[in-house]
Amino acid sequence: MTTTVGTVEEVLPNSLFRVRLSPATSPSPEAPEDGVAEEKGEPLILAYLAGKMRLHRIRVLVGDQVEMVLDPYGGRARIVRRLT
Repeated sequence: MTTTVGTVEEVLPNSLFRVRLSPATSPSPEAPEDGVAEEKGEPLILAYLAGKMRLHRIRVLVGDQVEMVLDPYGGRARIVRRLT
């Protein structure tokens, strides 16, 4: 279970978010490019809320720092913690 930190850039419907990974973090090199777009050197990745965050109705807003678990197959991540 690999956790990474990123910043929420866009809020999408159905608890989906576009998250910009922190500069020190990068996705695995063997991960496919589906769902990952690069701008300014840091990749954007599609992320969804973990079940416990939905259950406890934790709000995630644009600009929040979040901790995520990357999908081993690439392209998506699960937001497990809101840092700020």
